[in-house]
Amino acid sequence: MNPSDRPSALLDPRRFPDRFDDEQALEDFLATPTQELVDDLHGLDGDLMVLGVGGKMGPTLARLARNAMPGRRVIAVARFSEPGVRTMLEGHGIETIACDLLDPAALAALPKCPNVVFMAGRKFGADADNALTWAMNAHVPALVAQAFAGSRIVAFSTACVYPFVPVTGQGAAEDLPPGPPGEYANSCVARERMFEYFSRLHGTPGRLFRLSYAIDLRYGVLADVALKVWRGEAVDVTMGHVNVIWQGDANAQALRCLAVATVPTSPLNVSGPETTSIRWLAEEFGRCFDKPATITGTEAPTAWLMNTGEAERLFGYPKVPLARMLGWVADWISREGRLYGKPTKFEARDGKY
Repeated sequence: MNPSDRPSALLDPRRFPDRFDDEQALEDFLATPTQELVDDLHGLDGDLMVLGVGGKMGPTLARLARNAMPGRRVIAVARFSEPGVRTMLEGHGIETIACDLLDPAALAALPKCPNVVFMAGRKFGADADNALTWAMNAHVPALVAQAFAGSRIVAFSTACVYPFVPVTGQGAAEDLPPGPPGEYANSCVARERMFEYFSRLHGTPGRLFRLSYAIDLRYGVLADVALKVWRGEAVDVTMGHVNVIWQGDANAQALRCLAVATVPTSPLNVSGPETTSIRWLAEEFGRCFDKPATITGTEAPTAWLMNTGEAERLFGYPKVPLARMLGWVADWISREGRLYGKPTKFEARDGKY
């Protein structure tokens, strides 16, 4: 590796901050690569394109990739409907292209990068327009899989493709057949099937990145629970258990999946390995805030839980442990830091979002 290709900073788990003073500090931390990520990306040829970069995770994933592979191009593609995102990315040396992925001609005109991370999709408000949800989650993947048949493709998916499994077990493994409730979750199954079909047809290497509840301080299950406790609102524990992972760890594993792509593409469960109790989270935040946690409902015997053993074999344990995430979120909520206003709706058991 040439000196100019080396990242200026690497993530050091021994020196995690106690808190984040502002969003800039948080985003800079999320964009700091590990040595393992740098090594994996160094072993790949070519540039990287991120499709659907404008969501909650996309901007920091693009910045993380930029910092991990400084000698190569990182291209961010989205409609860029949210003000400021495109300018921010370009300020960090990331090329941007405005593109509606539903437009086949615009999609065909994109550069053919050897490495593609697909993050486009529709969840929040999905039931308000199910036709659009299926178009984004099934039709667009088919278009992308054909347009980038010669690339490696890591496609973001979700734990929601699984049926509920017992909370006393080890979680759903990758070989458990899909069987989820609701149109949104089934459209996510369709997304996977489109990438799988065209991967088999064209020999496209890839991974189906089944992610469960990434944690930032501005959104996520921990922020949802903490905010309710902070405001004195009841926390529903009917969906009583979840898996969570720090967003920086999730993005790093997504990028590292490019180095372990398979032909045909195959699923990989990504989250924290712990089965985390919502009741316990509420009580812990209550202790942090010195406020009582109000609980409603009774824990169901099943939940959307995953077995992440294969991801841990490939990548090791996530760098940021649950206790550290909990402390960071508690501090952020108690200081009333900015939130995205996009609740995860983890409580839903009918598949409606």
